[in-house]
Amino acid sequence: MFDGVQAPTAQPGGARWRARCACGIDVHAHVVPAEFPSYLGHKVPTDWPSTVEAPMANGLCHRHVMIAGKNYRTVSEKCWSVTHRLADLPAMGLSHQAISPMPELLSYWMSAADAAPLLRYLNEQIAAMAAESGGVLIGMGAVPLQDVDLAIAELRYVIETLGFAGVEIGSNVNGTPIGDPRFAPFFEACEALDAAVFVHALKPTGMDRLVGPAPLQQVLAYPTDVGLAAASVITTNLLLRRPRLRMAFSHGGGTLASLLPRLQKGWTVFPALREQIEVAPTEQARRLFFDTLVFDPPTLKHLVDQFGASQLLVGTDYPFNFHEATPLSQIESAFVDAGVVDQLTHGNARRFLARALAPTSKEST
Repeated sequence: MFDGVQAPTAQPGGARWRARCACGIDVHAHVVPAEFPSYLGHKVPTDWPSTVEAPMANGLCHRHVMIAGKNYRTVSEKCWSVTHRLADLPAMGLSHQAISPMPELLSYWMSAADAAPLLRYLNEQIAAMAAESGGVLIGMGAVPLQDVDLAIAELRYVIETLGFAGVEIGSNVNGTPIGDPRFAPFFEACEALDAAVFVHALKPTGMDRLVGPAPLQQVLAYPTDVGLAAASVITTNLLLRRPRLRMAFSHGGGTLASLLPRLQKGWTVFPALREQIEVAPTEQARRLFFDTLVFDPPTLKHLVDQFGASQLLVGTDYPFNFHEATPLSQIESAFVDAGVVDQLTHGNARRFLARALAPTSKEST
């Protein structure tokens, strides 16, 4: 998989976007370090990552990310270069960007003892990038969620020591959805530490139903898995138990917006669902956050109708090739109300990333 980065191109509605200041806040952007540490234990895990040099492209250095002896993805230096990243933000209309590991690096499939030092290395790389950026880049860490106790310990480290705004987690942990009660202590700790949680699709279900090349995993299976992850949070009443927990879901929440009317109707029809789900699914969904990474202004309008203008955040998937190069243009193409545009471009993100970005006086009232 090659991830060369193309320059932003003009989009419909771009003139109005270009006239505005670069004030957007991106909550969905990824980091891959140029190198990974050598494994220090007795037996190297099969999935321990490494990088090797790749040919230059588009004037940028590239490296192959090797996992289990195969090239998982070829990435450009924009994945680790703060200089390149900061140079790109103004053209994207962005003032800040929250950065988190490429999801495959979350490493839930390793033993927790092996994953923990790898994730600590990633978190410290992210902290160094955030420090070099002078606060423009905001850290979102990784934790070994296959072991809840170790995950809580690393959560405390990234929040209390590194000063991150929160963490990125996968949509499932080795097939177990994040709404499963086994993860309840972790989310309790997130709430107590005021840590934002960004949920990214990972190792999606349904891969056996796809017919076509490998990129269909990102195109079709990711939205399915993140939609089911969000649904699991609703069906287990997680935010009713943790009302101060801030959770955001990648790719516009995936399929959730389409599933939600069926879940709501089922809640009114089936007594078992009414007994299990304590508050209407549509109401619970409006307590979650979702990024705007859907590549389609009409879909953005639908998400605002479903979830509310207060719950959407800019997401780009920078710097991979399947990213949104002009996110503010997409938002301004969908909405004429300046107040809604301001909410989606930066106001909601300030609430979500509250540990790192204070809301403006207007947003805090």
